[in-house]
Amino acid sequence: MSKILQEIIRATKDDLEKRKVEFPIDWLGRSLAYNPFIPKDVKSALRSTPKNPYRIIAEVKKASPSKGIIREDFDPISIAQAYEKGGADALSILTEPHFFKGDKEYLGMIRRYSSLPLLRKDFIVDKYQLVEALVYGADFVLLIAAALSKKELKELYEYARHLGLDVLVEVHDKSDLIKAMFAGADIVGINHRNLETFEMDMSLSEKLIPLIPNGKIIVAESGIDNHDTVVELSKIGADAFLVGEHFMRQDDITKAISDLKYGTK
Repeated sequence: MSKILQEIIRATKDDLEKRKVEFPIDWLGRSLAYNPFIPKDVKSALRSTPKNPYRIIAEVKKASPSKGIIREDFDPISIAQAYEKGGADALSILTEPHFFKGDKEYLGMIRRYSSLPLLRKDFIVDKYQLVEALVYGADFVLLIAAALSKKELKELYEYARHLGLDVLVEVHDKSDLIKAMFAGADIVGINHRNLETFEMDMSLSEKLIPLIPNGKIIVAESGIDNHDTVVELSKIGADAFLVGEHFMRQDDITKAISDLKYGTK
């Protein structure tokens, strides 16, 4: 596990201990009885079809550990609405507070103004966070194979599915992919960004996609900033494309997402 990932996990676990005292999981679970959010059909939103071959998961993201603040004028609701108008198929909501300046409250805020499936993008290491994701309005969650043991990944994956949440399992290499398949992952995210160096390896999808069984939904992540890249990754089997930083740096987000998905008109 990379040093930065270790730091993020440590901060996440410290926060978790405080939240578990303030809002015990039994209390959190009871609130689900009053949950107004009806789960969306994530798989249909992400699976490539002839009519909609390039599925876009657009990320609501203020900052990152490697780049710092990415978008100063950060309004989660207006960003989500611009994404939906531009043709996004799902939204990824950063909820990690320390390194990405995210907030789990963004899920509920955006859910009220968007009809798209929402991903809780965070560093999930505990079942408590899965219940939280459901309470706050997520439809699917991210599990990072590199941050979890084989056993932990499988247990969290199965618990998320038990709650009715879909799961995007993120992999960075072949050993991560083996863990993801052991867990039973239906949606596999291939992150081109190296967690150690933050460098990009855009050939990673080409290396890993042939190893993934047929029928899985494949999401290409990181380093995607133009329509041609989307087309090339689609040709080798990617269904969906998770894009954050590129969109967050644009003045016209709606146009940027339309250009990426459909090509410049």
